[in-house]
Amino acid sequence: MMQDILNQITWPEWFGVLFSVIQVLLARKNNSNNYLFGIAGILLTLYVMLASRLYAEFTLNLYYLIMSIYGWLYWKFGKQKSEMEISVTSTTEKWIAGGIVLGTFILFWSFLTHFTDSDVPVWDSLVSAFAWAGMWLMARRKIENWVILNISNIISIPLLLHKELYLYAVLTSFLFIVAISGYIEWQKVMRAKADTCS
Repeated sequence: MMQDILNQITWPEWFGVLFSVIQVLLARKNNSNNYLFGIAGILLTLYVMLASRLYAEFTLNLYYLIMSIYGWLYWKFGKQKSEMEISVTSTTEKWIAGGIVLGTFILFWSFLTHFTDSDVPVWDSLVSAFAWAGMWLMARRKIENWVILNISNIISIPLLLHKELYLYAVLTSFLFIVAISGYIEWQKVMRAKADTCS
């Protein structure tokens, strides 16, 4: 059984997962270079998602690619002309994130239902909707990104198992744990910054 599962895993999956693990570990450590590994992992994941007919997740990964480039530049050279600091999401940003979730869900669900052969339009759309919002918050270095991304992760795990993408299901389980750890780590950074300013 295990050997059969391992035989199904392709090289793009192995390397896509490896680069994604490195990316999230660097993000947890508040290292802006996380995006460079993320870009490599995303390019490989695009191929895997398309081959698996997970069209919303394919589009999500295109968005990840754009947001990774944006996030790297914003973290490094945001409006403040120096590395962006971690902060709490404002009320306006919460409304924007909620709008991203609702809007992307409706768009993906409508598109997948009417124009593709997707057999999981609701679940694929939900995973992508929360991930779009979480990635936007991460690019803006908002601590709540970890919470929103974990909502996406918890929905994604059974979806990936259903699609027999076992390595990505393991990766997503790992990402779930790292997101909890990342939230705690970013809280420490925020507290330390507040202590030095007071």
